[in-house]
Amino acid sequence: MTPSPPLAEADRLLADFAARRPYALARACSIVENQRPGFDALLAQLHPKVGAARRIGLTGPPGAGKSTLTTALAAALRAQGRTVAILAVDPTSPFTGGALLGDRIRMERIALDPGVFIRSMATRGSLGGLAAATREVADVLDAYGFDDILLETVGVGQTELDIARTADTSVVVLVPESGDSIQTLKAGLMEIADLFVVNKGDRPGADRLRTEIEVMLGMRLGDAGHGVPAHHGVDLRAMAAAERDAARTAMNPARAAREAARADPHDPPAPGGWVPPVLRTVAVQEQGVGELLDAIGRHRAYLEASGGLRERRRARLTERVVEVVERRVRERLWRDAGTVAWLDGQVPALEAGTTTPYHVAEALLARSGDLLARGRT
Repeated sequence: MTPSPPLAEADRLLADFAARRPYALARACSIVENQRPGFDALLAQLHPKVGAARRIGLTGPPGAGKSTLTTALAAALRAQGRTVAILAVDPTSPFTGGALLGDRIRMERIALDPGVFIRSMATRGSLGGLAAATREVADVLDAYGFDDILLETVGVGQTELDIARTADTSVVVLVPESGDSIQTLKAGLMEIADLFVVNKGDRPGADRLRTEIEVMLGMRLGDAGHGVPAHHGVDLRAMAAAERDAARTAMNPARAAREAARADPHDPPAPGGWVPPVLRTVAVQEQGVGELLDAIGRHRAYLEASGGLRERRRARLTERVVEVVERRVRERLWRDAGTVAWLDGQVPALEAGTTTPYHVAEALLARSGDLLARGRT
């Protein structure tokens, strides 16, 4: 019997990946993260297998205990028999280009679990707190068959909200020492958080921070119910109920937020949609992790019942296409020697003020149609 010819390297990698060999997973992640030759073909082969994993993002200021909480969450998921992949994104040094990537040290107690895979990544200057390739590496982990993917990112701020576009459920982790908590909430967290966690909840100020967050959520909940007309004509009973809810929220917005957050996810949603619960944890002692898991499950049930999960994933796919197009356009334009030489020739006119960057950009696009359509040269 004639032996079959050896598989090509890419085919062999895919075969080992399908057989769930750990080295193939690590190699696939490296190829995609570093955008080595063939990474796009690899992602294309894996794409039909993507979509089953639950993606949970954890973000918050430095020192909030995100890695410790992620470790505790992963251990709790493993106790339920679920497999877990962790993508830990660390900031890159603006001086050396390196990153500490110390998450493996903090996650030592789960690092040897065969049902846990930990991948540390550097932002490499990417705004948004996520490495540019994080979504694509998450797709690799999804295709491999992990039940849950935990995405831990660097601190929060107005430029660090990519987690909301990457995860199905976004968990914002704060601590009593976070500083001006109300100002922090104005920095965009109210929009991205599906769950709030006050970690290190045994420290002074934890209850106050939790109440402040709930007050903000309650105020937003009250605003959402104002000015909403009846569907057909004027429903006096609905108006009366709305007025009572508004009055209750005005008197005690924190209590209103707590009650709304405890609602059954299959019930009709509140006027403002999902109301994030505010939970208290002590990650080093694994306190409150069970409640966090329960809240993640309720949010997942809400997304599935409301159609929000499909909407989020459709938006993610659209954004991925946009990202790929932008990356391909940059590569094809700026790796073309003729384009670079043409642009250099426009600089004197720009310096003299006889043309503008906008006119040059339009002219560049107009002359580059064939280059963009041809693809790689």
